[in-house]
Amino acid sequence: MAVAAELHAPTGLGAARLDGWLDRLRALDGLEPPVVVGCSGGPDSLALLALAAAVGLEPVAVHVDHGLRPGSARDADFVGACAARLGTRFRAERVTVAAGPNLEARARSARYEALERARVAVGASAILVGHNADDQAETVVLNLLRGSASGGLGAMAPRRDHVVRPLLDLRRADTEAVCAALGLEPLADPMNDDLAYRRVWIRREVLPMLAAGAGRDLVPVLARQAEILRSESDELDRQAARAWPGAGPPGARALAALPVVIARRAVRLWIGRPVPSYAEVERVLAVAHGTARAAQLAGGRTVTRRAGLLGVERAKGTN
Repeated sequence: MAVAAELHAPTGLGAARLDGWLDRLRALDGLEPPVVVGCSGGPDSLALLALAAAVGLEPVAVHVDHGLRPGSARDADFVGACAARLGTRFRAERVTVAAGPNLEARARSARYEALERARVAVGASAILVGHNADDQAETVVLNLLRGSASGGLGAMAPRRDHVVRPLLDLRRADTEAVCAALGLEPLADPMNDDLAYRRVWIRREVLPMLAAGAGRDLVPVLARQAEILRSESDELDRQAARAWPGAGPPGARALAALPVVIARRAVRLWIGRPVPSYAEVERVLAVAHGTARAAQLAGGRTVTRRAGLLGVERAKGTN
């Protein structure tokens, strides 16, 4: 393919390293052409688009405009031009970010909903996104500051439902090198320089300070810790799902009898989204133990106990 030939042309990229990346992408289970590539125009997503094209995944570049800054609509034109340059299809999506706190989280939710719509529309097997090892390390620190448990400290999974992150073992410098090898000049998002965003603050100030204090690059350390914690957390979730409620009814006594570590996870899996907080899980366990009559949860939900069984009631007008 033309993109593969360009990537293998004499550059500073390194043929062996490039071949390793391409082989790992080819080896991913369940990826059949076409795939959707979430493409903002930054180096990570452009590199992913190029690598996906090079291995014959017939990627469709999908740009999602959140409308959060002036001129953002022009980014779609840039991504469209890059897609044409790489010989891939292109699709533009526009979303409206819902009102409320935590702009980053709301924008992310709207973006993934748009990418899923695009996946269904083009009949793609998966949504590929360009998160790299540096992003993973930032997520670990971000979730630590949020007080996340091991699930959150496991950061981003390589695969979750239809979303696949093939570049989690690449560094940001690697994706920049791919773009340079192809003569692509990625967009520079001014929001990536705004320290008002916590992730940017972690990237620009916190991680460099921690690395200087530790005397080493902490990105591989944090990424490795995330992988370990995520695998352990996933195993505990599997154990919790088998333990309660299992195939039977959600019995209160059975939940109360579980080790608390498994019980907490069983409650989170049973309740579903929005995921209950630590305090809400403890209130549900109190109902299971019979020390509380009911537990009020976010999203208009109430957990009750009747005839020894737990149930979730929803306020009218909630899903």
